[in-house]
Amino acid sequence: MPQVIRTVTEWRALRAKYRVAGRSVGFVPTMGALHEGHATLFRAAKRQCDVVLASVFVNPTQFDEKRDFDLYPRTLEADCKLMDAAGVDVVFAPAVEEMYPNGLSYAVVETEFSRRLCGAHRPGHFDGVLTVVMKLLQIADADRAFFGEKDYQQLELIRGMCQAFFLSTQIVPCPLIRDADGLAMSSRNARLSPAERALAPMFYKILSTAPTAADAREQLGKAGFVVDYVEDHALRRYGAVRLGATRLIDNVAR
Repeated sequence: MPQVIRTVTEWRALRAKYRVAGRSVGFVPTMGALHEGHATLFRAAKRQCDVVLASVFVNPTQFDEKRDFDLYPRTLEADCKLMDAAGVDVVFAPAVEEMYPNGLSYAVVETEFSRRLCGAHRPGHFDGVLTVVMKLLQIADADRAFFGEKDYQQLELIRGMCQAFFLSTQIVPCPLIRDADGLAMSSRNARLSPAERALAPMFYKILSTAPTAADAREQLGKAGFVVDYVEDHALRRYGAVRLGATRLIDNVAR
């Protein structure tokens, strides 16, 4: 099983040993509730780096509602089994107080792309994401960090942040992983009822085949989805919909 550490001090001591030994570090940040999509990130990190560090931290600053934060599944024991099978060496699982020792008064804010798409429907969400990723990248001091392309807007914002602040960690994008029926793998899929899960693959099908974003919005609405947005941006189509209480996001290259 991977070594689980709780503090920045513990990881920095390990990181110093790896540096002296000339061992490269690959980092995969997560919020836990892991699935096969996360496992592909861990395996990619294992192929490219000597040591794989994963973080499991449910970040309070990126949730729209405290209730969603409170209900987010905490499954560290099961997560560690998946990480062990995928080659993770060390798990950083800090408390909120460890990650935010000065409270919430400091934040990383992007003022353009983060206000579009998901950001337009979830004000402040990407401020929380960028803030915690900045903290985690500074803590990890990894050679490479691995992010999935399912959250493509997030990926683009993180790459932009690293460029803007001259962070040395290389950001490695990894392909989005889908179930056999096309639904993008997500921890949120477990919240779908059987009927909702049966309908959910239509999201990807319509997103990828509709001639225009407007056509996709219309078709998704007729199929039974509540559409937050479908937009084409920079040769990619982004979408977010709701089935019952569950919000799904996806994207496809155009």
